[in-house]
Amino acid sequence: MNDSESYFLAFCIEQYKNAKALDGAYVASLFFEKGLDRYLSDNYSVLHTQSHQWLVEEIDEYLNRCER
Repeated sequence: MNDSESYFLAFCIEQYKNAKALDGAYVASLFFEKGLDRYLSDNYSVLHTQSHQWLVEEIDEYLNRCER
């Protein structure tokens, strides 16, 4: 993961934490546990151009797919 992807991951964690009123440490551990960090890094070139609202919805969809 390069610096841009790392900053993007931190941004996504912060946005998701704020949108869902969750603890940052919990959200970070959730992202790593579910592989969301890899998903965001692997798809950085497309995802980093999206709005923060869209990203929160994308994260929700990803996490819902993990629960199935």
